[in-house]
Amino acid sequence: MLFFVFPDMEKLSAVILTFNEERNIARCISSLGDLPAEVLVVDSFSTDNTVAICKSMGARVVQHPFEGYIEQKNYAARAASHDLVLSLDADEALSEELLQSIRHTLADRRHDMYSMNRLTSYCGKWIRHSGWYPDTKIRLFDRTKGQWGGVNPHDKYMPAAGATTGKLTGDILHYSYYTIDEHKAQVERFAKIAARALYEKGERSGYLKLLYKPVARFIKTYFIKGGILDGKEGWIIAVQTARSSWLRYSILMKIQNQPLA
Repeated sequence: MLFFVFPDMEKLSAVILTFNEERNIARCISSLGDLPAEVLVVDSFSTDNTVAICKSMGARVVQHPFEGYIEQKNYAARAASHDLVLSLDADEALSEELLQSIRHTLADRRHDMYSMNRLTSYCGKWIRHSGWYPDTKIRLFDRTKGQWGGVNPHDKYMPAAGATTGKLTGDILHYSYYTIDEHKAQVERFAKIAARALYEKGERSGYLKLLYKPVARFIKTYFIKGGILDGKEGWIIAVQTARSSWLRYSILMKIQNQPLA
């Protein structure tokens, strides 16, 4: 268990989810710098060197079967040693400005939770449009004042009634996809998860949705959200976003048309 102690600073638990993240995890943990933090890694039985790297850096590692992004993040928050939780994905890191902003907050916290911007690197290029930035998310929170919700695989932190939210300066640096093929594979995997989640919520697909949903997503990403300003990467992101929509509703149609057992 890793703690850095400073007088008059509130302690927190930095919680990170992992599964085969050996290329990212060291950068993520290192970015926590001198925060007075427990580093808790909730691992879904990685088969690479992820766990060994985490332990070598002083993190507490808990193994837990992956039951869904929302479920895993709620489990991780409950497993933390402190009520104040900083939630990160293994492919994320704190910018220096965000690190300093968190340090100042721990010395004088005025809200129950804090949102922050996330800046994504796509195949080595930082994406500042396409609907990918500022991508503001609540990631620092008092776990007694809310919980993770949303629709898998797109989780979001849901504040409880009356909880107050502040905003931190700086960015979460998200090292998303190293190659386009990785993006394509993720689109396919997420589409399957999203289609099942939509079905369980009662949503149904149809040929009209298969036609207009992908087109609308492309137009929104490339033109309305400024993907055209991100160059060739913006075009690729818009195409894959449209493809994601088509796959989601195509898979949903197959699920809803399956004969009842």
